[in-house]
Amino acid sequence: VAAAAGCHLAGGHSVDDPEPKYGMAVTGLVDPAKMLRNDRAVAGRPISLTKPLGVGVLNARHKATGEVFEQAGARMTALNRDAAVAAVEAGHTAATDVTGFGLAGHLLEICRGSHVRATVDWSQVPLHPDVEKLVVEGFVTGASARNWNGCGGDVALSASLPATAKALLTDPQTSGGLLVAVAPASADAVIDLFRREGFADARVIGRIDAGSAQVDVR
Repeated sequence: VAAAAGCHLAGGHSVDDPEPKYGMAVTGLVDPAKMLRNDRAVAGRPISLTKPLGVGVLNARHKATGEVFEQAGARMTALNRDAAVAAVEAGHTAATDVTGFGLAGHLLEICRGSHVRATVDWSQVPLHPDVEKLVVEGFVTGASARNWNGCGGDVALSASLPATAKALLTDPQTSGGLLVAVAPASADAVIDLFRREGFADARVIGRIDAGSAQVDVR
């Protein structure tokens, strides 16, 4: 994957844990005129997500039972590079990746940095197959609760949401998708472009609104 991304593997660190683990640092150069930032969202723009949620849940199930979820591995090893390039070429500037803080945490970062509000349509959020059932069975990571403790004060959940939504909104993603605030006129074209680049689950999941920094999930 490092070779496919065009980067050099030049060291990292090891972790003393039951399973093998390693970490890498990423450095490089970026053209400021072609940079996706989490403080550039403006009201009136749709929010798109390129990968489904639930990797943390699937990994928790894997650790507990040894069951392998091939779709999780395929999503985690899919580079965000092509989606990022497509977003930049389409003229978008506001985006973030969805990783350890979950969808709610990273979207709230956009809201705080851009001084806007966001509304998410839960029915449009892509999920890995069976993750809602696994949440009900108790396969939720400890990080999910910590994420909610960190961002929950500024996240409003509709009473109509399923009981699993809270855990999945804060589910930590390993190599999660891109969250992009797209221009309204090109939203459909951008989703089509993401899908052509291999992100079959890409879709619009909400919008950016004017207002104080908060995420409303309905």
